[in-house]
Amino acid sequence: MTKTIGKSLKDILSLSVLIFVFKVTLISSVITFVLLWLVGASLNSLIESYLLWLPWEWLQATAASVASVAIAYMLFIMTISIVTSFMAEPLLVNLAKKHYPEVAVIGSPNISTSIMLSLKSAFLFLVLFIFTFPLMFIPLLGAMWMLWLWSILLKSPTIYDVSSIFIDNKKELKEKRKKTTILAMMAAGFNYIPVLNIFSAVFAQILFLHHILEKKEI
Repeated sequence: MTKTIGKSLKDILSLSVLIFVFKVTLISSVITFVLLWLVGASLNSLIESYLLWLPWEWLQATAASVASVAIAYMLFIMTISIVTSFMAEPLLVNLAKKHYPEVAVIGSPNISTSIMLSLKSAFLFLVLFIFTFPLMFIPLLGAMWMLWLWSILLKSPTIYDVSSIFIDNKKELKEKRKKTTILAMMAAGFNYIPVLNIFSAVFAQILFLHHILEKKEI
């Protein structure tokens, strides 16, 4: 795993990855703005209704403001994950050719399947986030819970995207799924750092790429 992380950190600083991240961030920012403009009022109403159980009006208002900002941020993170999944294939192929020239490209992710997995993961993440929001305020536990929630966004879509290009053996794929939750949580850690959060989804893709291909080059 140390080797996987080392290679991934080097790759994320390469020009091709930086250009990719810039494109994804630009597209995701526009999509997030449009979504918030369309459904922002409904989300705020839902948040306010959900927080009525809090004892004081000022506490309800404060919690609603914090939750609104948090959900807007989460929506941006979800959008980046989905857009990255949609656009990552050429980048992954180029990185594979660079590090593992003997490994063959055997397929391509199905666009509809990739989008469906991304949307399903995003929906699950959002539902769990909304209904477990109070856990975020518990020291340490809240931080670890948030990392696990973020890993939901990344794990299934990313393992599908990467494996579809390089693996056609179901037994091998099952073996490669091991430790992917840990890798996804490591990539999700970028979401705690302003600006660097835009690298989270692509870092997950690159981590999974090296995790899958390190032992295939023979």
